[in-house]
Amino acid sequence: MVRVSLLALAGVLIAAGIAGGDVELLFRKAVFVCLECIGIG
Repeated sequence: MVRVSLLALAGVLIAAGIAGGDVELLFRKAVFVCLECIGIG
């Protein structure tokens, strides 16, 4: 029961992050980190 509750909570929080527009910010930061790792950024 606890596992199902945590999974449902995770889904709600992921949906809230997507609705808030955090996905674009996350991908932008990920691209910058990748570019810095290979020496371009």
